[in-house]
Amino acid sequence: MPILVPLLAAIAAALSYRFLEGEIKRPWAAVTGRALGWAALGLLLVNLSCAGRASIRPPVVLLDASLSLQAAGGRWEEALSVARREGNPRLIGAAPGDTTPSGGQSLLAPALAAARGSNARVVVVTDGEIEDASDLSPDLLESATLRVLPRSPLPGLAVTRVDGATRLSVGDSLRLTVEVAAFHGGGGRQVAVLAREGARVWLRGAVRVPDSGTARLELEGPLPAVDPGPHVLSVAIDGAGDAEPRDDARLVLVVVAPTPGIVLLASPPTWETRFLMPALRELSGLPVRGYARLESGRWRRLGSLSPASASEVTDAVRRADLIITLGETSDVTRGARARGRWRWLGAGPGIADPGDWYLTATGDGPLAGGLAGLPVDSLPPATALARLAPAPRGWTALRAQAGRRGVLRPAVVGGDSAGVRTLDFAAEGLWRWSFSGGMAEQAYRSLIARAVSWLLEGGVRPEGSLRVARAVVPRSRPVVFEWAGAAAPAPAEIRLDGPGGARTDTLRFDGAGKAEVHLGPGTWRYRSGDAAGMVAVEEFTPEWLPRPQTVAAREAVASAESMRRSFRDQLWLFGVAVVGFAVEWVSRRRRGMR
Repeated sequence: MPILVPLLAAIAAALSYRFLEGEIKRPWAAVTGRALGWAALGLLLVNLSCAGRASIRPPVVLLDASLSLQAAGGRWEEALSVARREGNPRLIGAAPGDTTPSGGQSLLAPALAAARGSNARVVVVTDGEIEDASDLSPDLLESATLRVLPRSPLPGLAVTRVDGATRLSVGDSLRLTVEVAAFHGGGGRQVAVLAREGARVWLRGAVRVPDSGTARLELEGPLPAVDPGPHVLSVAIDGAGDAEPRDDARLVLVVVAPTPGIVLLASPPTWETRFLMPALRELSGLPVRGYARLESGRWRRLGSLSPASASEVTDAVRRADLIITLGETSDVTRGARARGRWRWLGAGPGIADPGDWYLTATGDGPLAGGLAGLPVDSLPPATALARLAPAPRGWTALRAQAGRRGVLRPAVVGGDSAGVRTLDFAAEGLWRWSFSGGMAEQAYRSLIARAVSWLLEGGVRPEGSLRVARAVVPRSRPVVFEWAGAAAPAPAEIRLDGPGGARTDTLRFDGAGKAEVHLGPGTWRYRSGDAAGMVAVEEFTPEWLPRPQTVAAREAVASAESMRRSFRDQLWLFGVAVVGFAVEWVSRRRRGMR
């Protein structure tokens, strides 16, 4: 075809001068110029392609710089040497400005897609433990050469998980569930596990770990005589003696409160209980205990559903600062001396009037600040409303209207009498605010936080308009701060004191009201405006644990399309067309032709 187009152009040029231009003496210059111009235009219009040489651009070398390459058995130095032999390596997964493995995740898809756009050969050097391997399309993988250096299998032990209630009061018991894993035959024996703060051991236990697998144990015991406040515990294997000691311990931030805390009673439990309990634990600085009565005279602890004796429930109610009740629990709360009482009157079948009850903020009382600026009447309606009358000197924070028609009835009423603050919620189904997410969830959390703060006269933790999503995070993962203020999120300056001294940063919140800060391992205290607290960054990271390979070594498959060159990419063809028509024009002008 590349030969046929010029041949046809030459024949057409000769015939056009022979039959259309008349008798011209020696028209070969003009015919040649026209043939060249038409041949070049024809090739450009048809846009044929032809085989071309492979690109001579230097290859793009992507070097996996996640922490797994520096774990026991990792081959970082060898991987770095291989990458340098291929070209100038670019680190993926490392912290900005770092030149060593520091990333907590191996995410290859974005880097590979960007490198493919350079039209150069792409080489990836990795240990094969890629988190986003499922996002790598076949054509993306085929365009790259993968050099895989898997880590050597070494026997070892690791503490992979620690769970438990970490907000306690003086006199409570600390209960932690610890998961210990063995890899490549590192188990098959009994190991001791200690929970300690510095040199002081809080809890100890032992568990037999299988040859390769996981084992769990419960660490339980009374709190030692410690000062109220946050305490960072290290839950570690005592004398693991394996090749990777950095995964032998996990951190737990235990907050010891000076007061007995909050007790929630549900008889029977409802959906409201399921959403209220975690919100209380996250938003208050006090230990929260929850008990549910599933059948007459029998209580169970919320969360674990383990049986609880009547004496345990009675003692918790007697010592509590705040009692929250859902359903009929007067037989247990009679005689309690808590300084805050919170009743959910709408909880339970047959108690409230069903329907779609839309709530409206009245702007009255201490809860008004938490609802200011929020479109409460546009949030999911309550599913039922109990009949409620405010106290003579009380206040009403929310009113409800059935289907946005009819009489407004009190939905949230509060008051203060004889030094005891009371709050009554008549609406049932407010859990749907939290379930909906977004602004509705923020309204729910703000309402709960304001209610607890008022009932305990500011007894919640001093986080102000800022709080951390998780008090303990693994190494190389960001500490996430959440905006908790009533106003819209705004950039906030934060001071962080930890290993190596103090540093300042600026929190910039996204649309979900979250901001991230990357910190090194250790314990950090933060302060930002009216917010203060503590966070801990572990030496542990999932990258230390042996994981399966998700990609294998392979050579790039060059597609036929990438090895062919289009005629429109040949700039010289445009020049041939211009030169050809210029030669024809000069020849015609010399003959006095147009």
